Amino acid sequence: MAPVADPSSFSSPSKCTTKHLNLTYRVDFDSHVIKGKVSLTLEVLEDNFSGLTLDTKDLQIATVTANGQEASFTMGVQHRFKGTPLEITLPFELSRGQHVIVEVTYDTAPSASALQWLRPEQTAGKKQPYLFSQCQATHCRTMVPCQDTPSVKHTYYAQVSVPRELVALMSAMRDGQEADPRDNSRTIYRFRQPVPMPSYLIALVVGALENREIGPRTRVWSEKETVDLAAFEFSETESMLKTAEQLAGPYVWGQYDILVLPPSFPYGGMENPCLTYATPTLLAGDRSLSNVIAHEISHSWTGNLVTNQTWEHFWLNEGHTVYLERMIGRSMENEQFRQFKAIGGWKELQESVNTFGAKNPLTNLVPNLDEVDTDEAFSSVPYEKGFALLYHLEELLGGPEVFMGFIKSYIQMFTYSSITTEEWKSYLFTYFKDKVDILNKVDWNGWMHTPGMPPVKPQYDTTLADACIALCQRWAKAKDSDLTQFSAGDLKALSSHQIIEFLALLLQEEPIPLSHVKRMQEVYNMNAIKNSEIRFRWLRVCVRARWEEAVPLAFKMATEQGRMKFTRPLFRELYNFDKFQQEAVSTFIKHRGAMHPVTATLVAKDLKVEPDKSTGV
Repeated sequence: MAPVADPSSFSSPSKCTTKHLNLTYRVDFDSHVIKGKVSLTLEVLEDNFSGLTLDTKDLQIATVTANGQEASFTMGVQHRFKGTPLEITLPFELSRGQHVIVEVTYDTAPSASALQWLRPEQTAGKKQPYLFSQCQATHCRTMVPCQDTPSVKHTYYAQVSVPRELVALMSAMRDGQEADPRDNSRTIYRFRQPVPMPSYLIALVVGALENREIGPRTRVWSEKETVDLAAFEFSETESMLKTAEQLAGPYVWGQYDILVLPPSFPYGGMENPCLTYATPTLLAGDRSLSNVIAHEISHSWTGNLVTNQTWEHFWLNEGHTVYLERMIGRSMENEQFRQFKAIGGWKELQESVNTFGAKNPLTNLVPNLDEVDTDEAFSSVPYEKGFALLYHLEELLGGPEVFMGFIKSYIQMFTYSSITTEEWKSYLFTYFKDKVDILNKVDWNGWMHTPGMPPVKPQYDTTLADACIALCQRWAKAKDSDLTQFSAGDLKALSSHQIIEFLALLLQEEPIPLSHVKRMQEVYNMNAIKNSEIRFRWLRVCVRARWEEAVPLAFKMATEQGRMKFTRPLFRELYNFDKFQQEAVSTFIKHRGAMHPVTATLVAKDLKVEPDKSTGV
């Protein structure tokens, strides 16, 4: 499949394509720099080929060679967020079909946006430093000069030198370790990834890590302070993997390990092959949070095997993954549970649309990302608008079993490929060739290229939601004289999923009075609940009701972890509470240095704070 132009990349995958990377890294915690060397094996796709462009951002390039010969290079014009193109001129010409090995030696910058360097006091153990990378969507170019576009897939091999008291992990199979022959205070860890994958899935972690085996192909990794709790929390991983295999086909990545990161990790999870990242906000001793792992497992097929060709087609990764995640939930629970999760997803979509504005083109399912920073475009739209479209098609075309047949066939058809929405749609019409008349009636333009909520609202089964709706309405309509009618028993029959939904519904209502919030705490003791999804929504309800006693708790949650799903809305709520607006700004500025660069940049935007001149975030 011919690659389409990627507005988020300088590289030209139509001229040559990366087949393999060989990485050599030396991780330096003193200077916050990785000294790197990468050999890119490139296949030439045109005749008279004599030069190429790689994506870089804030890299110090030392030397470039091609097949061992020195190659001349120049750095192009720096772009506001895309970085700086590395223009390489080969010392010879090549023809279509030939291969060349281009080797680049370089240093990363201490401010590389893919890398977060943690001081010992920012870790659970407090004794050793920690490094983790987060490359999605376009940050790999800050740690590897590469074709940083999801349209290019390659295998990789790596060797990483780290201080010997630390452990290195990557999004690849572990391939042994040895003392560093150049420095006996360091260890070299080796990795191999034999399955072709896009650059954004390269991941590197270095820290005082331990592991526990939790299944035949799964280990959980974290600092020793949390490793046993993590092993308990994720003990169902193998049964989820087996369920996913029944739905989507064989798991091809070999190992499925889970790494619990320090609190500043900005996402719920990240589907790096062989090493799923998970936020520590999942460790509440409450299995209700395991749908994050079901989501990341699903990415092993939708995203990692079949990948969006550019970030404008991100919904192909995320919409299908949410669909598969909820089908896993259906297999392990029941259909009502899947319907219930879909209702919650619709609300998350509504909140994203409200935050962006219903006419904002970034709420299109397929947005135009020309001159748009992918971090700023990130929201629940590709996840939940994508899911809603797939669910709508499922209803039109014959139900979950029939539509899951299409999903499985689609994965088989496009395995190891990167594709566009048009290719997906064309295959949908081919697969359902006897139902083209139904597909022709779908409002494709309304779904794909129109901002705001979808043109159709699916009618979900509300069985599990009805109790949440009823309780929400009781609180929303209660007068002060009615408050005595609430009791701890109201929550007794509700699962933690339903309590989350009750609070999410409450956030869609007008803010309830302060007297009501105080009574809710009195009868439900919400402050004692550790489940982060419940706590996050509860604190937003409190701040909206202007309950000043809850403000320190909201600041605490906004700063003691860095998951953007929680941190950004909490800071926005606190900023909107006039009395605490200045405190919201000063608290952010005080904690900005401990935040992940992406989180810090986006919270600064939310709070209208100028970037820090010393770091750029």
